[in-house]
This record gives sequence, C-alpha cells and structure tokens, in this order.
Amino acid sequence: MNRVCVFCGSNAGSDPLFAETARKLGHLLADRSIGLVFGGGKVGLMGILADSVLERKGEVIGVIPKPLARREIAHEGVPDLRIVRSMHERKALMAKLADAFVTLPGGLGTLEECCEILTWALLGIHRKPIGVLDVNGYYDPFLTLLDRQVEHGFLRPEHRELVVVRSDPALLLDALAEHEPQRIEPLLEWDQT
Repeated sequence: MNRVCVFCGSNAGSDPLFAETARKLGHLLADRSIGLVFGGGKVGLMGILADSVLERKGEVIGVIPKPLARREIAHEGVPDLRIVRSMHERKALMAKLADAFVTLPGGLGTLEECCEILTWALLGIHRKPIGVLDVNGYYDPFLTLLDRQVEHGFLRPEHRELVVVRSDPALLLDALAEHEPQRIEPLLEWDQT
C-alpha cells in the first residue's frame, strides 16, 4: 500500500473525536510512509488530515475541481495539488492514484464517494481494499443499511465483505494492508485506459 485515498468531510463535524481521528490517521500515514490522496481542500477534516501528514513530512496529493479551487478552498500548502475540470474527473484520478480507500466521517459528498468506490469494486473496475473508519459509531446506520441490503437481496454477502470496518486508524490500516478483496467477476468488460 503506497498511497491511500481518504474521503472525508469539508467540515470538522460536531464531535471533537472526528478531528482527533483525522489527525491521528494523517500521522500514521506519514509515519508508515503511505502517501495521502485526498480532495484537495484546506477546510474541515480534509484540511486537518492533510496538515497532519504534512507535519510529519509525508506525501500528500490533493485533487480538486477548478470551481472549488477558485472559491479559495484549495489547500495551497499541498505540494502536489492537481486541479481538474469536474467532480467526475476528480474521483477517477483519486481512484487511479490510490492503492486503497478509507472513509472518515463526512456528509453527503463523502458518503457518495464511498458508495461509488464500493460500486466500482462490485462492477470489477478495481480490486483495491475499501475501509470505513467508524469513529464513535458514526457509520453504524450506513453499515446497518448494507446489512439490510444483504438481508433483502439487494447486495450479495461477498460484496458486503468488501467493506473493512474498524474504529481505530492503526487497526484499519493494518487490516487494509492484509485485506485481499476477493475476485468478483465483472458484469462488463471495462476499458481501463
């Protein structure tokens, strides 16, 4: 695992543990020489995460759409800040640059990114580990929904197992490093160019 893409909130959230966990994850990434790929923002958990990796001299790659960069949300302190045209281009580049994915607490955008990268795994577009950092039970309702999808026949049990869940950043990184996502036969042939 050379680089991890982290999806997280552009706000810090109401629980101080969210920021503390983002900071801890950033320090761990840098200490383990694992690069960070993130949404390129200087605000919220995104900014806290990036700053914590930079504090320890770790690799940080930010990917941000031009309209957001223009609104002065771009993290100017990130040495490798890539400005793209759209959210679609942002997500595709982040996925290409990463060897694994982690979802921290966040809002609709964070949840959408997590669901999309999981969907790409289900479709056979990638075989990279996907982790959810369930800070203080934040993602319990989402994980319950995934279990209900299995129960009601909308999600296969083997697809549910693609999501690695831990509440501690170090344990999640350890689990992702050891996790070998099972091979899922793609529904379609995808052009990966």
